[in-house]
Amino acid sequence: MTDDIYEMLSKSGYSDKAIEYFKSRESIGDLPEADQVTDLTGPCGDNMKIYLKFDGDKIDDAKIQVLGCPGAIASGCAVASLAKGKSLEEAKKIDLDALYKELEKLPDKKIHCARLAVKTLQRALEQYSTKMLEGNNRRMTGGKR
Repeated sequence: MTDDIYEMLSKSGYSDKAIEYFKSRESIGDLPEADQVTDLTGPCGDNMKIYLKFDGDKIDDAKIQVLGCPGAIASGCAVASLAKGKSLEEAKKIDLDALYKELEKLPDKKIHCARLAVKTLQRALEQYSTKMLEGNNRRMTGGKR
């Protein structure tokens, strides 16, 4: 990452922490053994796909793929990082305020990126919870519906 890009992002209103998430892309990738994969497209056309790997009730790993701007990439990476190590119930509490606290600052025009990241995570958790509940119901009824 060149100093020019850092300077451009900084002048655009990104915090150092948000720029670091964008630069490191530590949570970018996929998890072939993911227990839940969910993708959403935001109102601006940015696309996020989150991969969650669970160990019992705890999120063992989270990765994200993002097709979007620096705000989307930073938000996606931060939300995946926040989810790692959390229980399902703890992760459900990750909201826009928690993400903003983690990123410290995004340009006002990039609020929709943070919303997309949180919504993608929350949708994945919702889908995973439903899948687990349906699996438990099938086991309790002997596989009959």
